[in-house]
Amino acid sequence: MELPEKAKVFVFHFGEMGSRWGFNRTVGQILALLVIHPKALNADQIAETLSISRGNVSMGLKELQSWRLIQLQHVAGDRKDYFVTAGSIWDMAKTVFEERRKREIDPTLSLLRANLLEDAQNADEEYAQQRIEEIHDLLELLTQWGDHLNTLSPEKLESLMKLGSGISKLLDMKDKIMGKKHQD
Repeated sequence: MELPEKAKVFVFHFGEMGSRWGFNRTVGQILALLVIHPKALNADQIAETLSISRGNVSMGLKELQSWRLIQLQHVAGDRKDYFVTAGSIWDMAKTVFEERRKREIDPTLSLLRANLLEDAQNADEEYAQQRIEEIHDLLELLTQWGDHLNTLSPEKLESLMKLGSGISKLLDMKDKIMGKKHQD
């Protein structure tokens, strides 16, 4: 199966970006191929299209399944396993956020909480604990915000994102109004 040139550029670029996002290049390429392909693909088709080994494809598919980004789909009359992306682009973005939180943020928060339970023994440790608490509080806020965003529909998320700098302008107006009230 030959990909159009634009699709190739996208798939290979996504592979390079994937290595920066926490999974290897091949996994990124497989995901990109499944995202842009209109039909479910089996491992042999993926291997042929991306010119990678069947074993590498199998490992990549397992990784993407562990991230809950793809799902198995059976084709009537065919014994091979076929794969498609799990939901819309918005669904996959939410899933990536959830998985990264589970793999990266939650263990960090646990470590920070455990550290904060211990009493500081001197001024240096007290300073360090204060900074650790600031990091903890920031990660907690980001996590709460992320949890709230995950409850929103894709349409509401898109609307919120389109507000962009309008939100900061609104906050600036609020600060000006609140500043005037405090001055009165």
